[in-house]
Amino acid sequence: MRILHVAAEIYPLVKTGGLADVVAALPAALAARGLDTRVLVPGMPSVMSGVVDLKRVMRFGPAFGAAVVTLRLGRMPDSGLPVYVIDAPFLYRRDGNPYLGPDGRDWNDNHRRFALLGWVAAHLASGELDRRWQPDVVHSHDWHAGLAPAYIAQSPALNTATVFTIHNLAFRGLFPLDCHTDLGLLISGAMQSGIEFHGQLSFMKAALVHAKRINAVSPSYAREICTSEFGWGLDGLLRDRGDDLSGILNGVDYRVWDPRTDKALTRNYDAENPRGKKVCKLTLQGELGFARSTKIPLLAVVSRLTEQKGLDLVLEALPVLLAAGGQLVVIGSGDADVEAGFRAAAAAHPKSVSVYLGYDDAMSHRITAAADILLVPSRFEPCGLTQLYALRYGTLPLVRRVGGLADTVIDATPATLDDGTANGFVFDQATGCALASRIVDACALFRDSARWRQIQKRGMVQDFSWDDSAARYEALYRRI
Repeated sequence: MRILHVAAEIYPLVKTGGLADVVAALPAALAARGLDTRVLVPGMPSVMSGVVDLKRVMRFGPAFGAAVVTLRLGRMPDSGLPVYVIDAPFLYRRDGNPYLGPDGRDWNDNHRRFALLGWVAAHLASGELDRRWQPDVVHSHDWHAGLAPAYIAQSPALNTATVFTIHNLAFRGLFPLDCHTDLGLLISGAMQSGIEFHGQLSFMKAALVHAKRINAVSPSYAREICTSEFGWGLDGLLRDRGDDLSGILNGVDYRVWDPRTDKALTRNYDAENPRGKKVCKLTLQGELGFARSTKIPLLAVVSRLTEQKGLDLVLEALPVLLAAGGQLVVIGSGDADVEAGFRAAAAAHPKSVSVYLGYDDAMSHRITAAADILLVPSRFEPCGLTQLYALRYGTLPLVRRVGGLADTVIDATPATLDDGTANGFVFDQATGCALASRIVDACALFRDSARWRQIQKRGMVQDFSWDDSAARYEALYRRI
């Protein structure tokens, strides 16, 4: 069976969030199961320079504003996974974020840039672009690839199976309705109702209407998006397609996230020999200007700094965190007001709060290893990967009971502590007070070193690898 994955990001070449990690790991896990798996991505600068052995498959154009488009085929530098790259310099050879210009605003031609991604996927499905390889299943990821199922559905000659995975429903790929003239889609009748969303175009809606199967990245999120609270106006459509909707939990690529082999760490360690974690903590504390002590709870945030991620709640709970004797290290970027709040907190408490605004992959690994507690107080969370990384690194996640966080973190209660199933801390209400209360509980339990070690070990030995999830995806493909 031949599977084509279609996405805007792939780790380690282009990454703004967990999508890139999934697109790198899931196809590789499927290939390990014997499926003939390839990935299609836009030719962003880091992709063009990072994919190895690129060879031309076909040149065509003009298309979507680009005079010339070249489809190339190469391999990922780490896994060797075959990757199609859309080489369209006019659309993709731009500095910075894949979606935003230097002014922090969306590129004004994003509808064309990502329509081309879906269009090429459909023409690979037809066999017109690569006569030597034609997919049986086209699996698209998030709104950027949302038009692939629509282009395939519009062609009566194609019966290619299509799967669409929702990584974050909040980003619906919205554009002015008159942009349809750039897309090469017939916007009338059923096709218009399948892409029009309250007077705009929605790439996300197009995928939800036209894909043969829809998947969310955790079972709980699949249920939540069918409600008005989490459905972003698409909950009715998702309820109507309930028989075609499933939830498959994301996995972890332990080739990348494993404290035994992680080259970013000061000292490697594992569940049986955890001393290296203390070395990682003391080293980072010293670098940050904090008091160096394994007895002081070190809390961390490794995240986009947005209200979706509940980081404003961390700012509200910060006085309680500091009063409980904790230290806080933050890495990420996002909303200007949230960033400003953390900058101010670090300036006011330089011996207890440190903030790194930006993306640094190695530093993210080091912080995950050094911390005792990872804060993930999201208002909604489709799956979440940082809590899974934290578990393997012996860092206890403190999360809100939503989406994939609810599916993976078992709250430390008297009952779960007694039966040995606890692996973190959970709270329910999206308030600073609720978060602060659980921080106090976690810091108190941290001082019971024997009990803490028990919970740590439980998390470190859990297996959230892609093996089970890849098997579930293969079963989904075979059903359609």
